[in-house]
Amino acid sequence: MSVLVLFLDGVGLGEPDPAINPFARAATPTLRHLLGGPLVAQEAVSRPGVLLRSADATLGVAGLPQSATGQTSLLTGCNAPAIAGRHVSAYPTAAMRELLSAHSIFARARQHGLRVALANAYSPEYFSAVALRRLRVAAVTHAAQAAGVRLRSIDDLRAGRAVFHDLVNHRLRGWGHDVQALTPRLAGHRLGEISEDADLTFFEFFLTDLAAHGRTALSPEAVIGMTDELLAGLLDRLGARTTLLVTSDHGNLEDCRTSAHTRHPVPVLAVGPQRGAFRDVCTIADVAPAILSALNGDRAAAAARSGGVPA
Repeated sequence: MSVLVLFLDGVGLGEPDPAINPFARAATPTLRHLLGGPLVAQEAVSRPGVLLRSADATLGVAGLPQSATGQTSLLTGCNAPAIAGRHVSAYPTAAMRELLSAHSIFARARQHGLRVALANAYSPEYFSAVALRRLRVAAVTHAAQAAGVRLRSIDDLRAGRAVFHDLVNHRLRGWGHDVQALTPRLAGHRLGEISEDADLTFFEFFLTDLAAHGRTALSPEAVIGMTDELLAGLLDRLGARTTLLVTSDHGNLEDCRTSAHTRHPVPVLAVGPQRGAFRDVCTIADVAPAILSALNGDRAAAAARSGGVPA
């Protein structure tokens, strides 16, 4: 069995009011077909081949959930904000980087001999900015590098073996890179094809977070529409033995009344043969053990639940 994780930064399950929630008013035919309605707060959904649960992102810590602690919790199964004593924004602290290095799903999957792919394409501009210390390394990238997972390049993108974070390559083409313009659906096809050669595939999509914070010219509805098209493409190419997991680190995009993060739960949407592994997820710290269980990594999942990683 294999798992393909589509990580949507900053997406919560908000109110089903179109005046408040862009997910309730955007055109999302793929999500509505899967769920029987929009991606909003609701009781757990269990339909043929589909499971939707909500996961608490606050983890019992006061304040608004943030990216660094949320992603660390999601990737490791550790309660990162409780360990840090607060929700930490943007980039992981040294202590969180240690957690990510030792306990991430990437590290644990590789320890069990599984093939791991981070499908994002990284640009030369990214590597240069990190080298010059104009940009710090975020949780997903740090976890992958610490586990020895290769960061894919523009050459991989040209060969169809990676997907850029904007899906369509508009930004790269604007920088002068000779890369093909894609549609979100074709980007989904590529992700599905990449997952055929890995046991665990992860793709980080953060236009959702940028749109929520007003840091892109795209509207929330436009980004949600792109996400839905991406999902359609993924489902076109999803292998029979692959489970698709769509989840997030904290809420934001689902409430247009604020550009700040929210305390809404986040979706845990599983499609495919191992969706049942996610039926008992209650918090984002439950996601990593569930992924390992879906991969049939029973020993790793048991270790994560029994104290092999910090509580």
